[in-house]
Amino acid sequence: MAVGDLLLEPEKWGWRMGYARVAGTDEAGRGALAGPLVAAAVILPEERELAGLEGLTDSKLLAPEKRRQFFRTIIEVAESWNYACVAPGTIDSGGLQPANLSAMREAVAGLKPEPDLVIVDFYKVDDLEIPQWGLVHGDRVCRSVAAASVLAKVIRDHLMMVWAVLYPEYGFEKNKGYGTEQHWKALDELGPLPCHRASFKGVNQMELQLDEEYGA
Repeated sequence: MAVGDLLLEPEKWGWRMGYARVAGTDEAGRGALAGPLVAAAVILPEERELAGLEGLTDSKLLAPEKRRQFFRTIIEVAESWNYACVAPGTIDSGGLQPANLSAMREAVAGLKPEPDLVIVDFYKVDDLEIPQWGLVHGDRVCRSVAAASVLAKVIRDHLMMVWAVLYPEYGFEKNKGYGTEQHWKALDELGPLPCHRASFKGVNQMELQLDEEYGA
């Protein structure tokens, strides 16, 4: 059995059970020190073969250019797709896991038409009001979850480029807000920015840097 066939097994089970529209949802940016958390949800057509998605897997295992290629294909072939963002301040005030589940819930809620079944990467999303399946390593074993992981990652990376232009010293164009050596060095020397998550260990020990454009 080919890898592509294995990725379709969860969806094929859902179709056999009578769920016509099977969605996958996943998030990106959970462990970052800066930037939003982004979740995406996608319904792919009930087809065994979808040209351009050969080799699709967890976005973390794909090179940036390959992710962008898959992104373009996914939004072209998807029956429906949507995403949601949670700002750093909301993560700080409400907690990371609630923010994670809220983003996935919002991403799924925006799918039109509505899915009959949602496959979630590992978690159970409370108050979803749609049948769901929390699948361990869903982004590696389920095509629609892998597609959602690519959408979330590419969208979040794009959003981080805004901060990269505003604050080039932090290297956001490369680290995308994650805790690389360059990022920690910039935090130590320059302090955190409004896009940083103050509740994360190490970040809240720095003096917050606010520019005039943010009302400081």
